Amino acid sequence: METLERRLAEVRLRIAKAAERAGRDAAQIKLVAVTKVFPAQLIRDAYALGLREFGENYVQEFETKLPEVSGLSEARFHLIGHLQSNKSRRAAEIFQTIQTVDSAKLARRLDESGRPLDILLEVKLSEEQAKSGAAPKELPELIAAVRGCANLRLAGLMTMPPWSDDPEQSRPYFRRLRELALQHGLADLSMGMSHDLEVGIEEGATIVRVGTALFGRRKKV
Repeated sequence: METLERRLAEVRLRIAKAAERAGRDAAQIKLVAVTKVFPAQLIRDAYALGLREFGENYVQEFETKLPEVSGLSEARFHLIGHLQSNKSRRAAEIFQTIQTVDSAKLARRLDESGRPLDILLEVKLSEEQAKSGAAPKELPELIAAVRGCANLRLAGLMTMPPWSDDPEQSRPYFRRLRELALQHGLADLSMGMSHDLEVGIEEGATIVRVGTALFGRRKKV
């Protein structure tokens, strides 16, 4: 707990300094703690330290943790990994936010659950085959599809730039996402992780997704 408390303080300080440099209010930047691979107890520990937003990559993995965290009444859980249509119904039941909607079909499947959900559209801005997301040119149609779903609230956009040790390499991708959000009148930008959250904030991130800087490196499974 002491280590987590120290790391959380360090991450919050990084967010505050980046926001100050950008002339922004750090209180307007949401910290999503990425807890994939880590046990449910770590979510409980982080919750005890004041964290309320948690990100998971896989529906099935989070299902196994759900019994231990369902009592955390103020916690909100974000799906930040790729979502297959055949798992959309279960995802809609156990998450409050889906950050990786990339097709009208997936949006309609989530809407059919009948549960209110916050939605971010994942945008693919790199050429990497491994990356998911909608192409920028597909956004108008996708935005219209989500806004046509009674149970979905379209909050904004998210992206995952190519990995690089140099955080500056993420900047053009984050800048492009901000331009797309402005173009389409969307407020939230989920961009920036442990190694490049400062660049994300400087470019307008309202959500940063942080795992390693809070919890240490994940063990390979």
